[in-house]
Amino acid sequence: MVRRVLVVATVFCLWAASAQAQPQIKKEPIKPVNASDAGAMFQSYCSPCHGKSGRGDGPAAAAMKKTPADLTKISARNGGTFPDVKIKRYIEGLDEVSAHGSRDMPVWGELFRALSRDTAQIRVQALSDYLKSLQ
Repeated sequence: MVRRVLVVATVFCLWAASAQAQPQIKKEPIKPVNASDAGAMFQSYCSPCHGKSGRGDGPAAAAMKKTPADLTKISARNGGTFPDVKIKRYIEGLDEVSAHGSRDMPVWGELFRALSRDTAQIRVQALSDYLKSLQ
């Protein structure tokens, strides 16, 4: 009986230790950023997963099942051409990115949907242009 309790206790401790080692994504309220500052929008909305430089190494990346894309290689993955329309559709949430999960992702989708169409389009264009500058 004592041996069984020790085995169960050991298994529980190993499980608890591995559960603690698993990184967790901390959700924070969305903070609006000036639409004219694409770099600030990227840092606020994209860098938690994609990293400050866009290489897929943000602080939340370790907690994700699939490594976030390296956004500096979008053109390279598309025959050397930046796919403007495709990227805008991803940003707007019109086309799904499997790593982003449901339509509620990217995480700032909720913010964009709450904005007027014109304001949202300004943000989408600015983010698309910013991503193009990272290539």
